[in-house]
Amino acid sequence: MTLRCSNLTVSLDGRAVLNDVTLDLDARTIAVVGDNGSGKSTFARVVAGLVPRARGSLEVLGQDPIRDAAAHRRRVALVLSNPDAQIVMPVVADDVAFSLRPERLARGERAARVSAALERFGLAELADRPAFDLSGGQKQLLALCGAFVRNPALVVADEPTAFLDDRNARRIADHLLGDGSHRALVVTHDLVLARRCDAAVLFADGRVVAAGAASGVVDRYEQSLAC
Repeated sequence: MTLRCSNLTVSLDGRAVLNDVTLDLDARTIAVVGDNGSGKSTFARVVAGLVPRARGSLEVLGQDPIRDAAAHRRRVALVLSNPDAQIVMPVVADDVAFSLRPERLARGERAARVSAALERFGLAELADRPAFDLSGGQKQLLALCGAFVRNPALVVADEPTAFLDDRNARRIADHLLGDGSHRALVVTHDLVLARRCDAAVLFADGRVVAAGAASGVVDRYEQSLAC
C-alpha cells in the first residue's frame, strides 16, 4: 500500500487531533500504535475517508480519500473493534449479503459470493443463525466476512482484536494479514499483531514520532512504555 501524507492536520470540535502528520510508506500491511488519545483512530478514519482533514495532503493507493471519495469507498472496507456496530441484519448470511447491495449483482452471483465468504471465514454452518446470538469471536469474524465479501483493495481495522481471547485474536489477525490479496492498515494495542505487519507508525499527542519497519517502531514504543 502506498500511503503518503504531508502536513496532514485534523481538527475535531475546535481541537487539533492530528498535527502536521507527514508519512511516505509503501507496505502491504501497516500497524498504527500509540497510547489512547494519541490520534491513532482518527488517522485510520482519515485514511478510510470518513474524517476530513483541515489542511495538508493525503494519498492512499494513489487516491485522495476526499477528492476521489466515491472511488475510494469502493476500494476500502472498515472493521471496528465492536462488531455489533457493524452487524445490521438479523441473520448471518443476510448480513454478509447486505455489504454487496451497492454492487447490484444478479441474485445467483450474490449468493455465490456470500457462500464463498462464509466458507472462508468458517461461518458456513451458521449462515441461517441469528447474527446477534453469535459469540464475540464469531461476531468479529462476521464483521470481517462482510468486509471481505466486497473484495476490498484496503481493509482499515480499528482495534479488531480488542475484545477477543487469544485464540480468536490470532484467527482475526490471520485473516487480516494472511493471504496477500489485499492491503491492511491496523490500529492496535496488540503488539504481537503489530509486529506481524510489514511497517508501523507510532503516534503520540497527535503527531508521528516513528515510522518504518514494524519491528523497530514497536521496539521504540515498548521502550517508551518502560519509562
